[in-house]
Amino acid sequence: MKIENEKEMKSCPVCGETSGQMKNGRNRSGTQTILCRHCKKTYTLNPKSHAYDEETKKLAIKMYYSGVSGRGVGKILCMNKSNVYNWIKKND
Repeated sequence: MKIENEKEMKSCPVCGETSGQMKNGRNRSGTQTILCRHCKKTYTLNPKSHAYDEETKKLAIKMYYSGVSGRGVGKILCMNKSNVYNWIKKND
C-alpha cells in the first residue's frame, strides 16, 4: 500500500505529469529526489523546511530586548547570531 500511495503522490510540479516519474537519488538533507522523464525536472516529494517557527523568532527578539546580546541569544537557542540580527531589523 505504501508504494501505491507514493506513486499517486508523484506529479511533476512543472508539467503536471504523473507517469514517467522515477527516483533520482537523495539530496544533501537526505530527502528522496524524483526525475521527470518528460521535462527532465528534478524535484523532491516532501522537502524539509529550514525555517524557524514564529515562537522561536519572538523568543529571540524578546531575549535580545531584555538585555542579552545577539551572540548570546544565538548561543542559547543554538542558531547563528545573524538570524537574530536580521529578525530585529525586520521587526523595527
